[in-house]
Amino acid sequence: MRHLIKFLFLVAVGLFYVTPVQAAEQQDLASWIKTLRVEAIGKGIRAETFDRAFRGFKPIPRIIELDRRQPEFTLTFPKYLSRVVPKSRVQRGKAKYKENKTLLDKIGKKYGVQPRFIMAFWGVETGFGRHFGGFSVVHSLATLAYDGRRAKFFRGQLHRALRILNQGHISHEQMKGSWAGAMGNFQFMPSSFENFAVDYDGDGKRDIWTNKGDAFASAANYLSKSGWRKDQTWGRAVKLPAGFDSALVGLKVRKTISDWQSLGVRRIDGKNLPTRNLKASIVIARNKKTEKVGRAFMVYNNYRVTLKWNRSIFFAVAVGTLAERIGG
Repeated sequence: MRHLIKFLFLVAVGLFYVTPVQAAEQQDLASWIKTLRVEAIGKGIRAETFDRAFRGFKPIPRIIELDRRQPEFTLTFPKYLSRVVPKSRVQRGKAKYKENKTLLDKIGKKYGVQPRFIMAFWGVETGFGRHFGGFSVVHSLATLAYDGRRAKFFRGQLHRALRILNQGHISHEQMKGSWAGAMGNFQFMPSSFENFAVDYDGDGKRDIWTNKGDAFASAANYLSKSGWRKDQTWGRAVKLPAGFDSALVGLKVRKTISDWQSLGVRRIDGKNLPTRNLKASIVIARNKKTEKVGRAFMVYNNYRVTLKWNRSIFFAVAVGTLAERIGG
């Protein structure tokens, strides 16, 4: 019996013993949260909002892991495009557009953004609202702010997220997002929410999670304020002539479509380029590590606006391609 009692005692000690390092880490975290709380209240966040948001908070190891091991982009462009713009997503996009056409047309007209592009951003970002991410936005941002690698950026985003909760736009339980704190139907960071989110239905809340009107209008407002042109598309796949000067590739070079035509650039099927008097650039979509040859695109103003949303050639071309296919 004494041996059993001794064994149970040792187990209990093992379960509840905290190493000096663990104790220091816990104290450090507690001090960090205390300082953050004072800071947040000083910025107008109610104490109850902060306390509820941080209830049960501990840094999430999975988020640190994802942040640390973000891999170099290894997919080739054709493989990326086939994953992001599969036939199933195009079909779902067409169905969703038909389902929401009246609302999308009104919002598109108000903000000067073609509905097919609103749909394309929605499709690429969250699969038309199917995949928001399952992390608490506050806990994700707090983990990254506490971790320290990009503490200043994520601390700023965290304060904005607390402000969004403080203003009652969304409940604590519904404020879910990606591991990096991007949230809602269009994966807005809190700063994008504050700058561009819209209360389209006038209910006093900017709900980009559950309210389609608010979500669509917020995306359209983002694009409109970033310089979107409703009279233009994004670009098109083109064929470059043999010996094309590589110095002409990139967004720093802008020429009229007729200038590109005179340099031998043609539509992908070999036909002449459009005759509109637009300025355009030539970009090459390829993974420089895995592809020697990429696909060429002649891109316009709206492509550049898309890069403000996500600075990735692959992303921008995917959005444009999905918009084309949804729009027929």
